[in-house]
Amino acid sequence: MILPRLQGKNRTLAQLVGVVAAMAALSFAAVPFYSWFCQVTGFGGTTSVADAGSDVILDRTMKVRFDASLEQGMPWTFKPVVPFMDIRIGETGLAFFEAHNPTSRPVAGTASFNVFPYAAGGYFTKIACFCFTEQVLQPGETVQMPVSFYIDPTIVDDPDGKFLQEIVLSYTFHLTPLPEEQAALQNPATANAAVVN
Repeated sequence: MILPRLQGKNRTLAQLVGVVAAMAALSFAAVPFYSWFCQVTGFGGTTSVADAGSDVILDRTMKVRFDASLEQGMPWTFKPVVPFMDIRIGETGLAFFEAHNPTSRPVAGTASFNVFPYAAGGYFTKIACFCFTEQVLQPGETVQMPVSFYIDPTIVDDPDGKFLQEIVLSYTFHLTPLPEEQAALQNPATANAAVVN
C-alpha cells in the first residue's frame, strides 16, 4: 500500500507531531543518561563507587570535611560524628554520620550527596555508604551510619585536582514514604483489610 504524500497544513502538522514525539522520547532518556554521565565523569560532584580500596597509597594527605543537612520538613537531626579527617590519598577512610528521630513515629529517609569542589567528584570513591539504601529510624532512635571511601591516587595527575588540599563530602537527607511493611504497622486498619482480602 502506498501512502499519499502529505501536503500543506497536514504536512506541517505531521512534522510538528514528529518533533514533539522526538523531544518527549529524549526527555525520558535524559535522566538516566545524565546520571550515567555524572557517575562516569564526576560531573557536579558525583562520586565514584568501588568494591574495594585502592592498591596504591601515596604519602600526600588530603583533608576531607563532612557536611550534613536536611531537606525542609525532614524531622530528624543529622550531623557528622567528626567534622573532618586528614587521610592519605589512596588510603581507605571510615567516617560516621549520626541521625536521630525525635518524633513518636517511624520516619524513612534517603540521602543525596555530592563532593566539592566538583573537580574532585570523580576521584572521591565510595566503597560502602548509608546513602546507597533507604534508612528507617524508629521513634526516638539514634544511629551512626558509616561511609567508607578513598581518594583515587590519579587525582595527582589531574590538571585541576593535583592542586586540591581539601574536599567536602556533603549529604542531605530527604523524607521518603515508609516501606510498605512499616506503613502497615503504623496503620492497623490497613493491615487488617489486607488480611481480610
